[in-house]
Amino acid sequence: MKTIAGVLPLLALLSAPVFAQNTYRDPGPAYQENLSYGYAQVLRVEPAYEAYTRTSQPQCVEERRSGGNTTGGTVIGAIIGGALGNQVGKGDGRKAATIAGAVAGGAIGHEVAEHNGSTRYECPSGYVQQQRRIVGYDVEYTYKGDHYMSRLPYDPGNHLRVRVSVTPDDSGRE
Repeated sequence: MKTIAGVLPLLALLSAPVFAQNTYRDPGPAYQENLSYGYAQVLRVEPAYEAYTRTSQPQCVEERRSGGNTTGGTVIGAIIGGALGNQVGKGDGRKAATIAGAVAGGAIGHEVAEHNGSTRYECPSGYVQQQRRIVGYDVEYTYKGDHYMSRLPYDPGNHLRVRVSVTPDDSGRE
């Protein structure tokens, strides 16, 4: 118990400088900050633009061209198909197999000739587009006879609320 009783006065003595350094005084209700608000008359508002470039990536398009005339492929396919069909049957069956082979061969020859065309890829270049966007408004206004100019993020209309602050000038004493 004696130890705690001896420590308390020592703690009080050591904390005294901390309380002495606090010089803040509450200004009370009579104190008024050097700041007020008023309204200025807007004389002119002009949008401020920023130019930027927008580009697109090219899109490649596949273009197939047919081989042109498919008659040659159809005829050659019919001849080969007919010759193969003729080898299959005997008698009246041979005639039917020859005709069936010629028809099937002609159809296959036509398809081969049609798909034997060229394939071309066309990749047009991307486009470049210049655009402008509004980044603010240059506002000219007057307050108590003096003219001012500011860039604002919005169009203020006919009147602009301004903050008026008064501070002493310590730079040059008279």
